[in-house]
Parts: sequence; C-alpha cells; structure tokens
Amino acid sequence: MSAFSATVPQRRLLALAVVCVVAAVLLLRHHRPASAGAASVRVAPIVPASSPQTRAAPGARAIVVDVVGAVARPGLYHLATGSRVADAVARAGGLTRKAERTAVNLAAPVADGQQIVVATRGSPTAGSAATGAGASGTAGPVSLSSASAEALDALPGIGPVTAQKILDYRQKHGAFASVDELDAIPGIGPKRLDQLRDLVAP
Repeated sequence: MSAFSATVPQRRLLALAVVCVVAAVLLLRHHRPASAGAASVRVAPIVPASSPQTRAAPGARAIVVDVVGAVARPGLYHLATGSRVADAVARAGGLTRKAERTAVNLAAPVADGQQIVVATRGSPTAGSAATGAGASGTAGPVSLSSASAEALDALPGIGPVTAQKILDYRQKHGAFASVDELDAIPGIGPKRLDQLRDLVAP
C-alpha cells in the first residue's frame, strides 16, 4: 500500500505539468493571430487603389453616330449629348490625308443616329463644299447628307435660313435617302424642288 500511495502525488504533479504546458502552447497560438490581425488592420487603409478608377469613369453616353469616309477608323461611336462633328471625327481617329477639310463642318452639332460623311479630295461632295465656300468653277451635285451650310446656301433659292433648316432636318432624321425628302423642309415647295433636283444628291 505504501508504495502505491507514494506514486499518486507524482502522477498528479505530472498531470498538472502536462496541463500547464498545453495551456502555455494554446496561449502562444492565440496571441500570434491577434497580433497579426492588428498588423493587417494598420496596413488596410493603404489599399484603396480602386478609387481613382471610380473618379475617372466616363460619364453616361447618350447618342450613337456613324462616321464614314476619310477618317482613320470609320464606324459607330457613342458620344455625349451636345457633342460636335469634331468630337465624332476625333473618336474615329481624325481626318486622313485624303480628307477634304472644307467638305465637313467640324463645328456642327450631332444628333443620335446621324451619319457623318467625310469626303475625300476630288470627290463630287468635296467639290460641292468647296464651291459653296466661294471657290470658282463647277462641281457635281451637292450631297444633302454631308454638305455644309455654306454649300447648301450657294444653291439657287436656298438662303442661310433654309440651309440651316436642311441641317436641322438632317440632324433629326439622319442622312437623306432621297432628294424628294426636301419637300419636308419648310420653305421648299414642289416648284423649288424641281429646280434643285439636278443640283443635289442624297
């Protein structure tokens, strides 16, 4: 009995020592994540790199135009309301070296669904625009879908006011499909249309 009773305290001390060691290990493990978590909290404010992208996000696009002819990248482009032909041409990569600068009014406003035609040098449309701007000589028919206000104003019976009405109609309805559409322009009746029929083209 005495030998058995003498080993009980030793076993208890050994068990107590094991419990202490386990508790110490658990405390150490618990302490390290806490400190790592604290460190990550301090680093977190450095991360917001996405905020400049949010501020730089483009505004809402409102209209679509078709840019064709002597531009670097013809195609459909989205523009903001109130944009000008110059904005559309810039989105299309700019004018090429073959473009007739006087054949397109870069300051004109654009409308949704409008086709912007940039003529090449030597084409009938380019010659018409040059004649309307005051150049001498004859040229082919004036394109109703791309001519400037000056070119339209040069037509017989078409003054600045009617020329602007043609531009307004074109911006609202897009390119002319037929010369007969001129009949829808206020101030152009059947008689005036007959006079213009051989001088203009869609």
